[in-house]
Amino acid sequence: MKAVGLGEPVLGLEPSPPARPATRGLAARALDLVDLRRGGILLPFVALFVVLSATSAAFFTTTNLLNVLDQQASTLIPAAAATLVLVSGGIDLSVGAVYALAGVTAAHFALVTSPGLAIVVGILVGVVVGAVNGVVTAVFRVNSLIATLASSYVVGGIAGLATGGNIITDFNRPSFADFARSSFLGVRASTWVTLLAVLVLGFLLHRTTVGRYMYAAGGNAEAARLAGVRVHDVQILAFVLSGTAAALGGVIDTSRVLSAESSSGTTLAFTVLAGVVVGGTSILGGRGAVWRSVVGVLFIALIGNGFDLLGLNPLYEQIVLGAFLVLAVGLDAWTRLRRS
Repeated sequence: MKAVGLGEPVLGLEPSPPARPATRGLAARALDLVDLRRGGILLPFVALFVVLSATSAAFFTTTNLLNVLDQQASTLIPAAAATLVLVSGGIDLSVGAVYALAGVTAAHFALVTSPGLAIVVGILVGVVVGAVNGVVTAVFRVNSLIATLASSYVVGGIAGLATGGNIITDFNRPSFADFARSSFLGVRASTWVTLLAVLVLGFLLHRTTVGRYMYAAGGNAEAARLAGVRVHDVQILAFVLSGTAAALGGVIDTSRVLSAESSSGTTLAFTVLAGVVVGGTSILGGRGAVWRSVVGVLFIALIGNGFDLLGLNPLYEQIVLGAFLVLAVGLDAWTRLRRS
């Protein structure tokens, strides 16, 4: 059996860093404090939260914070599932197209059938696309970046043909809005659905055998295969969950605004990937956590919310997000090199 290399997970357990000398440079210790893979994302998140609370009277209010959570439902759910894909060694760039196709599908069926059936059909779109992505990637060995990029064009084209470039509106179907707009304990249903989805995906990755196999597949696929892990099945499942999550996000947003169009979700793939990577999940596989992805997405959301509340130029927001993404990827590469 092929030996698992130093720093690679064995059957899904994220390895502890190797012992380091007691005397280390100040720079190394500082970088340890901001190690995004070990939860360091909490430090900039808390700092940003405190700064916004002090500079904007409207920020630290129940209304604003609940609105942020409600608006991020379509990002948090796909990001939680995207964590599983990255951990298992893949990447999914089709989430934006799946989001759009699921939204227009649900909107169309809401016009001709019951809201419940429309929601189910919309989510099934993601299941099918995710399964296709998984098979193409795991069975036919097509690079996941290329495979999902191609499928995003195909799925986006199907959404465009289905709508004819028009917006589908469900304003005369107000019951369809209950899926996202109804509230319980003062919190909208979209937020409750997001919380449930994140908890389920987090439990699956961190507390089940399948989750441990995902870590193993992403850390060293050949070693996992020799150990008896059905790597292909694990990777296909990750893509199915990613497609399902993206579709759920699309259905939630369609229910919230009672309309859908094929061009929606064009930046969702970048936003999801940015949140997951900034949260500390490695783009090389084998390392990551759902809760850190959630914090990463919310960190980016707070940046956008702060720019809006403070009336800052949104172009600077793009610069800040790009800088954080490069920093996160660079830090991931540096820490892997330092621990190898």
